[in-house]
Amino acid sequence: MLKTSVSGLAGLSLPKLLQAREPLERGGVGAPKGKSVILLWMTGGPSQIDTWDPKPDRPLENRGPFGITNTALPGVFICEHLPKQAAMLDRFTLIRSVDAKSSNHEPNMVFQTGNLDAEPRINPEATKYPSIASIIAKEHGSNQSGIPPYVGFFRSRSHIAFGGYLGQQYDPFPGNLAAKLPTLDLVGNDTGRMSEGEMFQLAKGLSFERIQNRRQLLADLDRMRRDIDQTDTMRAIDSHQQQAYELLLGKETRDAFDLSLEPEQTRDRYGSHLWCQQTLLARRLVEAGSAFVTLDLSYHTASGTWDNHGDNIPPYGGISKGLKPLLPLFDHLLTTLVNDLEERGKLDDVLVIAMGEFGRTPMMGTQGSTDGRDHWPNVMSMALAGGGLNHGQVIGASDKDGAYVKERVVRPGDIAATIYRFFGIPLETQYLDSSGRPRTIIDQGQPIRELGL
Repeated sequence: MLKTSVSGLAGLSLPKLLQAREPLERGGVGAPKGKSVILLWMTGGPSQIDTWDPKPDRPLENRGPFGITNTALPGVFICEHLPKQAAMLDRFTLIRSVDAKSSNHEPNMVFQTGNLDAEPRINPEATKYPSIASIIAKEHGSNQSGIPPYVGFFRSRSHIAFGGYLGQQYDPFPGNLAAKLPTLDLVGNDTGRMSEGEMFQLAKGLSFERIQNRRQLLADLDRMRRDIDQTDTMRAIDSHQQQAYELLLGKETRDAFDLSLEPEQTRDRYGSHLWCQQTLLARRLVEAGSAFVTLDLSYHTASGTWDNHGDNIPPYGGISKGLKPLLPLFDHLLTTLVNDLEERGKLDDVLVIAMGEFGRTPMMGTQGSTDGRDHWPNVMSMALAGGGLNHGQVIGASDKDGAYVKERVVRPGDIAATIYRFFGIPLETQYLDSSGRPRTIIDQGQPIRELGL
């Protein structure tokens, strides 16, 4: 009974999780500590033409309703509703030639795993492929003991990838349950309520002091068994219970999720919107020691807020009414994050990636709408910053309609390989699936050479 009480602190059974996770705390061989990734996951699939790859000379039904703006890169234009990123595009890399042919959403697996077979609609084994972040958690680990290596803020489990074959111990730590954040409804309206951060809420009547007393009593009861233990099992259990205690009650993790500890000026700089608050938390987490933080930029629990099929197709709307309000918000949080990391001397250690699961049709008016765009896996765009990589460039190009890759194709495996190389994880690394079969972490990919890796 006492063991159950202690191991279930705050309703969680973390010691067993931590026991399986122990190797990641040591980090991979030769892995450069201090490296981390923040993935801004634009759930639903943002339109390449209406964001980073505009086609201003094309007819309206192709180019869309938005204008363009000059950028800090001569001759490069992006959407007029991304002016902040445009002004500092020399610190970003745009990739306009990403091949998303195997990707879909609900669950959003292919790009978050880097594996072309991780598409649940056609492969029943797809959800077993571990996320890139879970591989990082296993092979690299957190940058600070006691801090979760992989943290996810997600509206739905179908929006991000999990540990799969690696086991639940490499699933994302649910950041949205650990922080007090604004509560939005399914279309992004602020309800005026705040989440409670229930992950760190103790059961009624259970104080820190009572937990400590229970731990001490457990230690006393286990002492005789420890004396006759010949396998060091008890010592290992002690270690994992201590890690659970530190994670749930320790200062480092609790502080990382506590935005009230951030200066008011910084909180105001990011803004009060849910996505902005999560972005600030992502910065706090990588500073505290997390290696991979994924932000699910979505309000809805279904396919995702960037799934802009048309104004006549709720709940996400089309390009004018659905996508347009998202872009200034996204522009602000992305550039604020990059500037803040740079000012704090962290940008070279933190790779910021912004992307979704596919692009949108080059021609508007799909599904009977006048301004919507359907799924389009033939080409998509993405953006990167930081990580000490070569930036100030555009990699690849789409054709004149923004419909197909014209030059320098980049595939999901290339993105995964780039991330692994950034962390110093050998590309030939393998893991075992549930049948004991070895699988490589890379599926048909090489690091993107233009980034200097």
